[in-house]
Amino acid sequence: MPTTRTTVTPGIERLLTDERSLVEGRKVGLLCNPASVDTRFRHSADVLFEDSGLTLAAIFGPQHGFRADLQDNMIETPHRRDDRRRVPVFSLYSDVREPSPEMLQGLDALVVDIQDVGTRVYTFIYTVANCMRAAARHGLPVIVCDRPNPINGVDVEGNLLDERYASFVGQFPIPMRHGMTVGELARMFNTAFAIGADLHVVSMKGWRREMFHDGTRLPWVMPSPNIPTIDTSVVYPGAVLFEGTTLSEGRGTTRPFELIGAPWIDGERLADAMNARSLPGVHFRPAFFEPTFQKHAKQPCGGCQLHVLDRQAFRPVRTSVELIEEFYRQDPSRFAWREPPYEYEHDKMPIDILSGSDQLRLAIEAGGTADHVSRWAMHEEAFRRLRAPFLLY
Repeated sequence: MPTTRTTVTPGIERLLTDERSLVEGRKVGLLCNPASVDTRFRHSADVLFEDSGLTLAAIFGPQHGFRADLQDNMIETPHRRDDRRRVPVFSLYSDVREPSPEMLQGLDALVVDIQDVGTRVYTFIYTVANCMRAAARHGLPVIVCDRPNPINGVDVEGNLLDERYASFVGQFPIPMRHGMTVGELARMFNTAFAIGADLHVVSMKGWRREMFHDGTRLPWVMPSPNIPTIDTSVVYPGAVLFEGTTLSEGRGTTRPFELIGAPWIDGERLADAMNARSLPGVHFRPAFFEPTFQKHAKQPCGGCQLHVLDRQAFRPVRTSVELIEEFYRQDPSRFAWREPPYEYEHDKMPIDILSGSDQLRLAIEAGGTADHVSRWAMHEEAFRRLRAPFLLY
């Protein structure tokens, strides 16, 4: 846990004080979800709707919807109307993943206030990129109200995405753990990856790169249904890889992405083997659980729970790669990769688009990941150089 805590002012609050000229007198659309709250738990849609100096004219929702009421990770949300604020709500995880000209019609600006979790495969950052593309074509300014990276803005981990495996869970060549805020990513997407939008980033006040979310004094609201806690977000950059297997990643339990297992696994044997690897900052506790939905629903599973003992030392991506390797080693005849489709990709293997190439899958099938992991350092250093001009803090 952090030893000191500082009150951070999120971008949405600074927008209506220090950067008010960006929205004064304008009709604005807002990309948001339930985690879009200020320091007093006021939702950004209400903050804009109740401000007499501007007009909230449309709401846009990312995956899981504006209300984040759809549990599963590949269930589309419908368009609707918000009766409280009397505006249309457009889903960008539906028949479209980018605002259409009709959705943007009549707007003077598009405001983005969305909480990322610091991981390449989290679709919210690509919904932001898609909004920037659409706004650029429409001649509409985009105002990104920045929020913290909940797992700090220092650590970078994993291989760069091979662009042959680009998808809605990875549009750009960035590592699995990128160590950037949404505003910084938007700046990088806009320039390094040539989106070319009229972009304005409203920075936070008081955020430092080494902070985890619980050091900010900002409210924690689930950014999506299966990221219930900060602990979940800490393990997620690696544990999300289990979505590319037939192993349960803990969906349907109260500890998604911390509980990993399958009906054929001996949890005690698995935990012993993982603890013998002496991975930094983590302990593997034998666990037995029964998911209520999704993979292996209503079936007792053996596996382990990841207990992070030292966030600074813990390496979530390496940890989960070695955990997948151990699951494979313990029962290769029953271990299996998930088959497509996955997140609008119908041909490539889900594990390949999640990991960013076919190299992890091939390494595990060949009996070891050490060579694959050793190449990450070169990728990580290249990305640190790429991101450097776009950092704000």
